[in-house]
Amino acid sequence: MSETLNEAAELLRERLDGNSVNGSVKFDVEGLGALRIDDDVVSVDEGGEADCTISADEETFRGLVSGETSPTSAFMTGKLRVDGDMSKAMALASVLS
Repeated sequence: MSETLNEAAELLRERLDGNSVNGSVKFDVEGLGALRIDDDVVSVDEGGEADCTISADEETFRGLVSGETSPTSAFMTGKLRVDGDMSKAMALASVLS
């Protein structure tokens, strides 16, 4: 299990702070693995389907979690891909922005 994913999970917990994505979102990070958010619970992903999967490289992922990278900008420039329910990605983007 990646230390980066554990650190990111903790940061996401803080950023969510009681907010919910009302479903499941999976971050698939190239070379590291995946994180999963189920409503307002963040965990290192053990597999399985999610309502929405967001794929990005490690640099983009770190920027998203830290708040340094705009989710909308990353999507529009092709730095992240969204598969599944776009409304779940948008709910998460509003929390991360």
